[in-house]
Amino acid sequence: MCQLLGMNANTPTDVTFSFTGFARRAGHTADHTDGWGIAFFEGRGLRHFVDHERAVDSPVAELIRRYPIKSRNVIAHIRKATQGMVSLENCHPFVRELWGRYWVFAHNGDLKDFRPRLHAHFHPVGSTDSEHVFCWLMQELSKSHAGMPSIEELTLTLRELAARIAPHGTFNFLLSNGQALWAHASTHLYYIERRHPFSQAQLCDEDLRVDFSAHTTPNDKVAVVVTAPLTSNEQWTAFQSGELRVFVEGECLPK
Repeated sequence: MCQLLGMNANTPTDVTFSFTGFARRAGHTADHTDGWGIAFFEGRGLRHFVDHERAVDSPVAELIRRYPIKSRNVIAHIRKATQGMVSLENCHPFVRELWGRYWVFAHNGDLKDFRPRLHAHFHPVGSTDSEHVFCWLMQELSKSHAGMPSIEELTLTLRELAARIAPHGTFNFLLSNGQALWAHASTHLYYIERRHPFSQAQLCDEDLRVDFSAHTTPNDKVAVVVTAPLTSNEQWTAFQSGELRVFVEGECLPK
């Protein structure tokens, strides 16, 4: 299965520490070697990088590690292919426009017999089940709402849509429009909320430690969602199967 990483914060935040440990799973501490990608929101704009090479070798990944882009919403993905060839067009995260905003989606899992008809202007470029289901989600959201709804309304609609998809296989996903981060779990997904007083964190996948108190203010709030915990000395919360959560301003909103 693939690996997911999402971040939501109340202030533009550097994701380099988490991405460094995450990228090690693309060939060093795990065998997710079929491409990778990352998307950073900056206001209504988006920086989007994908590569079909391993993240541990990719010059593009090295750029991300050396050039810490600050963002309030980030989605990253490292791929272990189950459907679709190893190619650039099949690398997550995928991006589409809806209601004048970019939407970013990444999926971990394998969906069987779920290729619903797409009849709006959302169509996949590659051959993965993941991009197809993303296009269907965008299509159904646009059918359900005439314009940009509230985060609460979007969350209700996404819960209904995810429940229709999940019976077809493993459906762990991250979705963001730059305002919020939605995360749905079928199997493995964890999250952590970091806030004042910040402490030190030790990566699981690399001998690297950071003292967040030296890089934050008392007002900062950051939530990180990942397939498997990235740090060994922090308390991560596991999602329940079938659970969809939404993160806004660095916090997980109540259900």
